[in-house]
Amino acid sequence: MSNAVASSATRLSDAELRAQERAARKAERERQKRIARDEAAERRRSAKAGFANVNNPRRSVLMTVLCAVFAVYCLFPFVYLMINATKTQADFTSTFGLGFGKSFALWDNIVTVFTYQDGIFGRWLINTLLYVVVGAGGATLLAIMGGYALAKFRFPGRKAVFAVIIGSISVPGIALAVPQFLLFAKLGLTNTPWAMIIPSLISPFGLYLMWIFSDQAVPTELLEAARVDGASEWRTFWKISLPLLAPGIVTTALFTIVATWNNYFLPLIMLKDADWYPLTIGLNQWKDQASTAGGQAIQNLVITGSLITIIPLVIAFLMLQKYWQSGLAAGAVKE
Repeated sequence: MSNAVASSATRLSDAELRAQERAARKAERERQKRIARDEAAERRRSAKAGFANVNNPRRSVLMTVLCAVFAVYCLFPFVYLMINATKTQADFTSTFGLGFGKSFALWDNIVTVFTYQDGIFGRWLINTLLYVVVGAGGATLLAIMGGYALAKFRFPGRKAVFAVIIGSISVPGIALAVPQFLLFAKLGLTNTPWAMIIPSLISPFGLYLMWIFSDQAVPTELLEAARVDGASEWRTFWKISLPLLAPGIVTTALFTIVATWNNYFLPLIMLKDADWYPLTIGLNQWKDQASTAGGQAIQNLVITGSLITIIPLVIAFLMLQKYWQSGLAAGAVKE
């Protein structure tokens, strides 16, 4: 009798368990339906609210069109260079500017660029790299050290230095070109690499940028802890501060590199010897060659040389883009 009662109780428990499982599955299905309804309602609300929800920004047709127009404006010269660098001189003058020529002459143009006039283009490229490495590299190093010192040390005349830096930024570089030429002419440095390198070593904007970045990126408490541990100021700068300044350093380096690489007016008045020309002056000389008496038109070489000239800058920006963006965004958020 007791066994029969126990078996009945077991069967009753199994039935209750199955009923509870069915109820649980039903409740779970209802919960999933509620979540789906809530998510659909949230998407509809976000679509109306637009940028109120940062994860679902509103798509503006006007902004999309404006961005597309701006992108075309920025990319058009590069596309033009790429297309016309594949043409011969005859195709360049006889075909549509945004259409390919009858023959694909990109490799031939590149070879001719580096062999034309006894390979002067290679000399111009080396000169430009020299001015960038020594001039822009030195400007970046001086901006790092000067900005760090101004941000982390207190000394008499600091406000005066700040005023001088701000004033230097407000003065366009072209206004200083003639005084620089007269000064370098007195020193006998014109028509030498120093006429390009020494002015490139000064970057007021880079100094100001590193000043602001150093003030925000390097905690004063960290420097005090290093000094307590016995680290010298020089070691503290190289071992502790410099890694923290990496985004600002890359941003400053990119600005100085581009400014030196694209510098045109300063070498135009400082240099007379073609062997010391940078790429900007050399390519302009090739461009004007057709207007001289008996000159040969070589627009295809000018276009190809211009394409080769911008490739190092494109590579530098692509490789350092993440550091550059973080450097520009530094200080945008108040902690």
